Amino acid sequence: MKPSLVPVNTSDSWTGSLQGLALKNIAITVRDNDTYNEVFHDFGEMLFTHFGVSGPVILSASSHMKNMRDGKYTIEIDLKPGLTDEKLDARILRDFSENANKSIANALGKLLPSKLIPVIVRLSEIPTDMKVNQITKDMRHDLVYLLKHFEVNVESFRSLDEAIVTSGGVSVKEINPKTMQSTLCENLYFSGEVIDVDAYTGGFNLQIAFSTGVLAGKSV
Repeated sequence: MKPSLVPVNTSDSWTGSLQGLALKNIAITVRDNDTYNEVFHDFGEMLFTHFGVSGPVILSASSHMKNMRDGKYTIEIDLKPGLTDEKLDARILRDFSENANKSIANALGKLLPSKLIPVIVRLSEIPTDMKVNQITKDMRHDLVYLLKHFEVNVESFRSLDEAIVTSGGVSVKEINPKTMQSTLCENLYFSGEVIDVDAYTGGFNLQIAFSTGVLAGKSV
């Protein structure tokens, strides 16, 4: 049995400073750093915690992270999926023009949650006290890239106790789907999470439990 639909620990030192910050309408992409392949992509909501990240899209993503180990996966967050790079650059340029004599840390309030701004500024490597009218075009483009490719480095899953469901269990190949009876042992029936089936959040796992439970009960 392994945790599935579970929050993840991250190795980034700044994650804890964002504890409690919920992001809506973001897109995430999970990449396998061994193969450089994309293993998951989704749009929705996520949450930063004291240990890492959680929330609906993160829980769904966790079920695609196989053979978990520190450094195997990176979560890339698109903070502004509704804007192309060009449109986001134009938006930032407009905000900068309205706050020409302010530092960058004080010029992103309309674009980002206040809790996120110090982290973004630090990762952008733009000096915190630099006035926006001093920021070069290349610096601005690097900022756009960061907002569209905000990376979180996955360290591990949280414990089984924190998982919504588990993966693993009795193989469906050893169960008669018409009765839920074991094909190896007569009068032994299985239902719910003890079976090796799991799905995304949204009621699917409850449906599996109810349907297999009713069928097993009737069969008995």
